[in-house]
Formats: sequence, structure tokens, C-alpha cells
Amino acid sequence: MRLILSRKGFDSQYGGVPSPIFPDGTMLSLPIPSAHDTQGLGEIRHDGVDVGTVAAHLTGNRINQETRVHLDPDICGPALERSPSWRPAFGQIAAAQSHLANQRVGRGDLFLFFGWFRKVERYGPRWRYVPGSPDFHAIFGWLQVEEILSVGNQTEDILDAYPWLHTHPHIVRATQYESPNNTIYLGSETLVLGGERTCIAGGGCFGKFSPLLRLTAEGRTRSVWCLPAWFSPEGKPSSLTYHGTPSRWSRQGGSVVLQTVAKGQEFVLDCAHYPESMEWLAALFAQSLFSDSREVT
Repeated sequence: MRLILSRKGFDSQYGGVPSPIFPDGTMLSLPIPSAHDTQGLGEIRHDGVDVGTVAAHLTGNRINQETRVHLDPDICGPALERSPSWRPAFGQIAAAQSHLANQRVGRGDLFLFFGWFRKVERYGPRWRYVPGSPDFHAIFGWLQVEEILSVGNQTEDILDAYPWLHTHPHIVRATQYESPNNTIYLGSETLVLGGERTCIAGGGCFGKFSPLLRLTAEGRTRSVWCLPAWFSPEGKPSSLTYHGTPSRWSRQGGSVVLQTVAKGQEFVLDCAHYPESMEWLAALFAQSLFSDSREVT
């Protein structure tokens, strides 16, 4: 199995502010603004919260209910009205998709989506970031690949087989993309880890923040991560892609600190060379889905 750490949601270039972690620990990855897409931010639901209003408060109304956004990955079922046959899906194109293809990402491989987050609170009638709270990278969702669809000029055939994909941005904008490798990854029905089928859906959003979801090292800028020691590529035949330079990695007690690359969307790890990854993934899903741990530091 390959593990893909996939950067998504608001960042310093698109959106310009962190996505929120609400007082109850709920995480909301804000999809990036995109004038060429058709999905309005105000149409998206999140656990009873008006997403457009939250974005307007956090961005000084620069982004609001009327802003069109690129809802991808589309992995949180309750975000919109859904067909009964809906499944989580994620699209990719251009160089990022070429990298996934070159790494032979396929059925059974697991995307972990991460983004930029910070705690928010109510301040009178408005949402604001908690004063003095840190911003950091954290994992917010996942998708295990069941099928890979090469869109190209096959939108009609794809919609015949998967009519619920008619709102997915990589279908809606298929004729606008100049990239010939426009691709959609469909999630599996249930998650399989280490050859064992679990009771967990094959794609979704982590409902509450858990310390295991945090990537950024405490007290460091968000691009400096603290990971389990086994992530270190020292003595391994492969590394997390784009991070093979030894100077990016340093030991710190029982962990390893990684200076991540400045840009990049898809970082792939071959779990065959990192068998400890299965235990880590099992713990991540267990703590983040089945516990009520919400501590944010």
C-alpha cells in the first residue's frame, strides 16, 4: 500500500487564512476559491454551521457565501444534498497527477488530506481566531482508492456509470482543463488496513481534532513537521517523495523533525518499506474517529 499525504484547502495563496477548528473540536477544511467553478460556498453545510458566514468573518468578507469554490476532495457526505449512490471522490491533473501516476498510485492506496488550521471562537456575533493560538498543518480527511477514472473526453461514459459525479469539479470543468491527464479517484466502500477490512468508511472527514492529526511540530512554523521516528528514510530504499534530502530530516527524541518542501501537493510513501505505518494508521483512525480527544496546542 502507498500512503499519500495530500495538501488541500485554504493556504497562503488560495484563501489566505487557516481553516477553522471550532470550540467543540470540529474541523472544517475550507475549499479554495475558484471563479471558474460552479459550487457556491454558501451551499455547503457543516454540522449546523453556516460555512459562508464563517469564511466571511475570518477573511473580512473577502470570501463569503457568494464565493465559488473548488470542492475537491469531495469526501464529506453531509456537506451537500447527495444521491444515494454517492461516494467520496478526489480529482487531480497536470504535474501533481503525473507524480501520482509515476508513483503507481492505485487501488488500495490511501490518501490522507492535510491543510492549514487554527482554533476559532465566538466573539460576540462573529467568529474569530483565538488570540495567540498557533496555526499548523493537520490531517482532516482520507480516501482509499477503489477506482481510478481517466476523464479525458469520456465524461458522458463516466456519467452513465456514475451519474452522481455530475457536480464534481473535475467533471464540470472537464472541457476547460487543458491537461490530458484529468483523473478522478473514487473511494472504497470500507477501509482496509494491513489486509484487514475495517468498519470504517473508505473515505471521509475526521470529525474532531486529535493530537495524532497534527503534523506541525509545536512551536515551529507550519512547514516543520514532527513525525514518528519510523518516517525517517535513513537506511530505507525509498523516502516520502520530494523529501529524500537527508538534511531535511533530524532526530528529536523518539520522533523525527522534517522540514517540508515549500510547495507540493502529493507526497507519496511506499508502506512496504515502512511496515510501522500500519500500526500508526490504525492508531490514527482509532483515536480520531472513536475517541473524544480534542486537545489543540
